[in-house]
Amino acid sequence: MRLAPTRLTSDERELQSEVSAFLDDRLAPGSYPLGLGMAGGVDKSFSRDLAARGWVGMALPTQYGGGGRTAVERQIVVEELLSRGAPVGYHWVADRQSGLSILANGTEEQRRELLPGICRGELSFAIGMSEPDAGSDLAAVRTKAIRRGDGWIVNGTKIWTSNAATATHILGLFRTSEERHGGLTQFIVPRDTPGMTVSPIPFIDGTQDFCEVSFTDVVLPDSARLGDVGAGWGQNTGELALERGGVDRWMSLMPIVDHFARRPDPTTGALADLGRITARLWALRGLSLSIARLVDAGHSPVVEAALVKDMGTLFEQEALGLLRRHLDANPLPTSPDPWEALLAQAIVVSPSWTLRGGTTEILRSVIAKGLRHRDQH
Repeated sequence: MRLAPTRLTSDERELQSEVSAFLDDRLAPGSYPLGLGMAGGVDKSFSRDLAARGWVGMALPTQYGGGGRTAVERQIVVEELLSRGAPVGYHWVADRQSGLSILANGTEEQRRELLPGICRGELSFAIGMSEPDAGSDLAAVRTKAIRRGDGWIVNGTKIWTSNAATATHILGLFRTSEERHGGLTQFIVPRDTPGMTVSPIPFIDGTQDFCEVSFTDVVLPDSARLGDVGAGWGQNTGELALERGGVDRWMSLMPIVDHFARRPDPTTGALADLGRITARLWALRGLSLSIARLVDAGHSPVVEAALVKDMGTLFEQEALGLLRRHLDANPLPTSPDPWEALLAQAIVVSPSWTLRGGTTEILRSVIAKGLRHRDQH
């Protein structure tokens, strides 16, 4: 493993203070619905306000409207946002991975058309990967894109596509040949494309962020293709390094943990459990920071990111269990107390956190294969 210890520099700590002060003013308590980490609410105006400060598209080059900042600096901003349960849903995917994937794999025309809008907080992306019969086994994707003249015809269905109903674009992974891994290609599909239907799926907590996206004879120009034909598997794997190793994989409960820590007259048992949670948080933060340093150094830490995602998933489940045992009663989702309602929501949806970004079994397979490959070389 290449996870070297690291600390924030003085400039990075100054950025942290700047973001914190902005959020103190912009997100006054009670002025927004509390969110569970990256599942925060969709608020276009907040995303645009954040972008106006240069905190969306931070890692993208200035020539495309980005901040030209580092992965570490972006992590600092994200850490402050998630600790507040901020409404990050509109810009989240585009900022975290789609923009960087377009930068790395797109044409110059695609970069100039899409990246400035992402950096202004105007364009929003959803990731079309999972399908009804292809969830964790992503290579089993069956939605087909078939060449037709100068373009492509797409037919099939994607499912569990987060925020597809509010996104301006879907970045879809489609099958362009029967080769298992080499037969996958990515396409950028505008939300208003004829033949594409987005159907929100009511989740157990009443939210409808998850969506089913169906493609019926959708006609796409070849200019919608992202990267080479057959390169989708490798591009998608590269995105997962950005998706799995960040602080979002263990910060879903942070607003609740912070509120719990501020309760007056805690019991000895509560203090002990808070200490356990805090120690794990500090360790996970160090790991995510190390991964961000690797990204800034030009590496693709796929194995390290999978490790952090696996550890973060376990932590979130265990931390929720520790918090629940100090409650006098089961929290109610209809409670007028926003913290009780948020905790009730966390209890209901937390099992899904073990699935997003890859199941535990898939992650451990990635880790084992990656480490074995390194040992052999």
